[in-house]
Amino acid sequence: MSRSAAQPEHFDVVIIGGGISGIGTAVYITQEFPKKKMVLLEGRDTIGGTWDLFRYPGIRSDSDLHTFAYEFKCWRHETAIADAPLIRDYLQETVDEYGLDKLIRHRNQVTSAAWSSDDAEWVLSVDVTDADGTVRHEIIKADWVFGATGYFRYDEGFTPEFDGRDDFEGDIIHPQHWPEDYDYSGKKVVVIGSGATAITLIPSMLQGDNAASHVTMLQRTPTYIMTMPRIDGLSLELTKLLGERGGYLATRWKNVWSDWAVVKMLTAFPQASRRMIRYLNKKQLPTGFDVDTHFNPPYDPWNQRLCLAPDGDFFASIRKGNASVVTDRIARFTEDGIELESGEKLEADLIVTATGLNMRLFGGIDLTIDGRPVDLSSSVVYRGMMLSGVPNWVMAIGYTKSSWTLKIGLLGKSFIELLRHMDTHGYDTAVAHAPEGTGTRPIIDLDAGYMLRAKHTLPRQGDEMPWQMKSVFLEDRKMFRGPVITDVLAFSSRLERELRSAPTAPEGARQ
Repeated sequence: MSRSAAQPEHFDVVIIGGGISGIGTAVYITQEFPKKKMVLLEGRDTIGGTWDLFRYPGIRSDSDLHTFAYEFKCWRHETAIADAPLIRDYLQETVDEYGLDKLIRHRNQVTSAAWSSDDAEWVLSVDVTDADGTVRHEIIKADWVFGATGYFRYDEGFTPEFDGRDDFEGDIIHPQHWPEDYDYSGKKVVVIGSGATAITLIPSMLQGDNAASHVTMLQRTPTYIMTMPRIDGLSLELTKLLGERGGYLATRWKNVWSDWAVVKMLTAFPQASRRMIRYLNKKQLPTGFDVDTHFNPPYDPWNQRLCLAPDGDFFASIRKGNASVVTDRIARFTEDGIELESGEKLEADLIVTATGLNMRLFGGIDLTIDGRPVDLSSSVVYRGMMLSGVPNWVMAIGYTKSSWTLKIGLLGKSFIELLRHMDTHGYDTAVAHAPEGTGTRPIIDLDAGYMLRAKHTLPRQGDEMPWQMKSVFLEDRKMFRGPVITDVLAFSSRLERELRSAPTAPEGARQ
């Protein structure tokens, strides 16, 4: 008999998503509350989230792994800027070391979540795909839900409409859907886009036995690019001096402070920062390279994400002559490449559309409260973790200007404090209420295209604590030092609700 044929299972906490956020949260909760019944629902066959989904050449982190890894588990590899396979191995080690395998259910896709105030629980509709491909429907109930689903659609990337696309006789690939074992050896490649994916792809496609003959980065707008060593030499010395754990933590805090200093400098002194980045880029480019056309963005640093070139590999590809940069707009695709608005033509056997993501919170789960649909765009985020008006639901959105995972540590500890408070006082419901007149602004402070396209569908953040979401760990940490339990949180229990709803006896009956 399937679980759906019997009484629905009930859990204290359901985590949705088996990526770096979900796995980290599962460790925090299971270590603090070993007796709570918890499950982690992952829609795909494997854990890893982003680091398993994306398989394009060179896929790696843009953050150092001493801050991108968990506080509770050391990053042991000497490579500080790590490729996805190393990150996947690290996540699997975490699952094995903390016994999370018994909590994880693969191929469990949550399609809807309905909150019942009377029962103080979430009712989750789950599509479960069996090994033979059969899909069956199950119901799971939960006191709390932690949405660790990331912020983009896993089933599709963003690709603009290109005139003449069907005329192109070569291959067109979006990095989010890179074919396994795709052979691009000897091909002329055009990569459309200049974000982190393009900066990663280009040097990677020019290495090894499968190397392309030439790769052109076609960009509409330049991007800021900075370099960083793949191997942190000081970290290796600190580890020798302080041991594995001591060296890891020392490196972690070294990088937290240095990253903060860089962000602070770039944002406080944008003009000087532009000149500095231009100078550093020019040093790594061939003599006479047109730096101001191809590496002079029209916006200030950190209005959009900065890209990272480990060991300057992207610039090295240009110096060697097998990579080039073109700044122009696309007029149309042709049979053998791309025609630009300037009239120039780029020949291509393969076009890679590194054109971005489609944002979507909670994997597109249909959220309702007592039968009413939840409008995420009208909610405000409390302490970066709860949505105003949405009971017993925690979300995970990491930093844009610090390592994503630094936020997960703060969220995990705050969630623990919240659960402990409710257990102590016998509450079963917690909901945040934004004060009337709370000023709001976009939840993410970047002007990237995928952010702008989706901002009307996303929750908002406030303009003051505790409704603000800082984009840098050290600044956000100040808020998290304060109490989680404040007067904007409303707690209740079934007994309290029954007493409030009970009819008042007539005056004479009380005598």
